[in-house]
Amino acid sequence: MRLKIPPKVERIINVLETHGFEAYAVGGCVRDSILNRVPDDWDITTSAQPEEVKKLFYHTVDTGILHGTVTVMLGRDGFEVTTYRLDGKYEDGRHPKEVTYTASLKEDLKRRDFTINAMAYNPSEGLVDLFGGMEDLQRKVIRCVGNPEERFREDALRILRAVRFSAQLGFDILPETRRALRALAPNLRLISAERIQTELVKILVSPHPEYLKIAWEEKITKEILPEFDVLMETPQNTPHHCMSAGEHTLKSMEEIPPSKALRLTMLLHDMGKGVCRTTDENGRDHFKGHGKFSEEIARDILKRLKFDNDTLYRVCRLVKWHDYRPEPTSKAVRKAVNKIGPDLFEDYLLVQKADALAQSEYKQEEKLLRIREVEGLFREIQREKQCVSLEELAVSGKDLIALGMKPGREMGILLHELLEMVLEDPAKNEKEFLKEQVKKRLKEN
Repeated sequence: MRLKIPPKVERIINVLETHGFEAYAVGGCVRDSILNRVPDDWDITTSAQPEEVKKLFYHTVDTGILHGTVTVMLGRDGFEVTTYRLDGKYEDGRHPKEVTYTASLKEDLKRRDFTINAMAYNPSEGLVDLFGGMEDLQRKVIRCVGNPEERFREDALRILRAVRFSAQLGFDILPETRRALRALAPNLRLISAERIQTELVKILVSPHPEYLKIAWEEKITKEILPEFDVLMETPQNTPHHCMSAGEHTLKSMEEIPPSKALRLTMLLHDMGKGVCRTTDENGRDHFKGHGKFSEEIARDILKRLKFDNDTLYRVCRLVKWHDYRPEPTSKAVRKAVNKIGPDLFEDYLLVQKADALAQSEYKQEEKLLRIREVEGLFREIQREKQCVSLEELAVSGKDLIALGMKPGREMGILLHELLEMVLEDPAKNEKEFLKEQVKKRLKEN
């Protein structure tokens, strides 16, 4: 089998081989090349030790020297070159206490997580597949190299990586590997929030975000996202839904574009339903105020998993307003844009559409029609550059001060009253007209 590898990767391999060392592209780049996917990066494994690699290349960076990794810089591109190694005992469920260099490619590949990531390639020798990775790619399965419990005990993050590769590739996880996932899931408590966040996001933005259900089935979410378990156990006895709150959440993630903020919003938008569910005398469930509860829970989760402030702001705001349904009139839409924010309104519409598509067919066309009409009015507001925020108001605090008003709470109240007037009628967003309103107020006072 011949794989197409970048010229710079081939150059590094050639230099190492010319000087008597073995060298191969290894891991995910080989897997992705076989699947005709574009690799994110290219890693190289070699029998040369780090100091020997550094002597052969003009510009190198010691990015992981303790674990045998040197980054070779060719122009602006960096390529990680790692010495064949054996891992020592894993004492923290994540990192080996020590690494030992080896001259054996087989020993190096044997320590890797999954068979599909344990293949190596170079142009002169071709594909090296010692553990059945090619067969597993053809069967579309995720299988550990060797004993799955040992692999997951060494590094608990591999538990999430198994689900992530399954979601990214659409592969099944073999039963033996799944049993080990469940058995070792409690070890995820040893993993940092940042690492868990990274793997969770990769699952969510994958082609199969609904594979998060595997994590629930194997008790993984119990350790990293227990709020999701509550959702999976929350029924929705209402004509608007035909599945549990958790199943609805999984379906809604499939219905929205794969951006981090949008997929997180759909994951978290109904988190409050388990808290505020009530059932009336007819057996019908109600979830009044669940947007507010969901926002609070979403904020807690995002903080716990160390998400950045921008993601926290965007997701929490979308969760808060996801169930807000303005009438399809210009006035109502202007007020909705003002509440939600012009920067988030397009995402808000995508959230509403995904939410509706993941519900039952009861009044679904009606719901989708309203969303389309609201979207049309929003586009019209944008085209006409109608005022929907204080920043777009024709007067500012400086104008009010120039008219004799003192800065403070009263000024803020008046600016919001002027904005409310303009939201009612955008034609009133004229500087002179608004200044006259201010003068009247000052005269009254």
